[in-house]
Amino acid sequence: MTTANAAIWAICALATLGVIVRPFRWPEAVWAALGAIVLVLFGLLPAVDAGRAVGKGLDVYLFLIGMMLLAETARREGLFDWVAAIAVSRSDRSPRRLFLLVYGVGVMVTTFLSNDATAVVLTPAVFAATRKAKVEPLPHLFICAFIANAASFVLPISNPANLVLYGDHTPPLGRWMASFALPSLISIAITYVALRWTQREALFGTCVSEVEQPRLSAGGQAVLIGITLTGATLLVVSALDIQLGAPTCAMGVLAAVAVLAINRSSPWPVVKGVTWSVVPLVAGLFVMVEALDRSGLTRLLAALIRNAVSTSVDGAAAASGAILAVASNLTNNLPAGLVASAAITQAHPPQKLVDALLIGVDLGPNLSITGSLATILWLTAIRREGEEVGFLSFLKIGAIVMPPALVLAIAVRLLMA
Repeated sequence: MTTANAAIWAICALATLGVIVRPFRWPEAVWAALGAIVLVLFGLLPAVDAGRAVGKGLDVYLFLIGMMLLAETARREGLFDWVAAIAVSRSDRSPRRLFLLVYGVGVMVTTFLSNDATAVVLTPAVFAATRKAKVEPLPHLFICAFIANAASFVLPISNPANLVLYGDHTPPLGRWMASFALPSLISIAITYVALRWTQREALFGTCVSEVEQPRLSAGGQAVLIGITLTGATLLVVSALDIQLGAPTCAMGVLAAVAVLAINRSSPWPVVKGVTWSVVPLVAGLFVMVEALDRSGLTRLLAALIRNAVSTSVDGAAAASGAILAVASNLTNNLPAGLVASAAITQAHPPQKLVDALLIGVDLGPNLSITGSLATILWLTAIRREGEEVGFLSFLKIGAIVMPPALVLAIAVRLLMA
């Protein structure tokens, strides 16, 4: 390894550590952006290539902006309080029933709107529900983090990382369902059982279920229609093999504009409420992936995959999925998926290995709070509500929830092949 390549690896590792540990309590985006800037300043990555890498993330930025606009507009219009009251009134005074209701909604939101939508849109609604039910919020908030990854390979649109890993070769919906329907069901069920067990003590007792159902304003109705239409739009554009970013952003903008027109209000409160720091975070990750690719990491991984496949396809698939699952927690699954996508493009492995990698990049992040962009968005959402979850606190739960779901989902997928 050359000195330059060693320097690239070191800088990327330190920047990733900064994202995980957040020294000085600085936001995750600061450390990702610093890593990218240092790579350019030290001449390890030409500025032109860094700019090209930032441009590669355009679809992801647009997707996130659209979802955040929908979430902020919904929050301001009281949609979350309205949904929360419905959930609480159906809990029958049982925190355990409320837990199951939230989990079911989380599965639906992740499946049809993406895991990022679960983190951004559902989390505030769950917090509002726990406040109305007068129960401890964290056990129910954890659902939004874990189901966002556990259900993220039901459909191609369930996780932007799916489209990143497959690139321009996303399987048709029929082939996707044939490959992932059963592993997804296994993942969702095992995650529920494990998560419910970790929260068993906090779910004892009763909760409030007799709450007043607030009236949904005209603006709230408009944003609810906007969210529903966004889900339908994502299904259509995915079936047509169109990138999701621009349609999602357009739907978010249209919903926000419609609500602002109904209320005759200024757009600035909504704009200021969006967590814009997510964009430089993702951009910094794309730049670091570009630098790692130039350092020869992709070629090395492609060679390792080819060698492993020559020995045992099933063994290579299982090992690759598990390794990528762990790596996603060390680097975040978005850059991990980008690196894996470049490696499989060079290695041309069997389809079952690619599918195992997808399960790894989707489920692996349930181990730690920095494993996926959805979990980072979830952290931002709960901090906004005054809650905080540390790295070790999340890891204690993730170590119980993630491994069985990952092992069984990959095993089922390999047995199906």
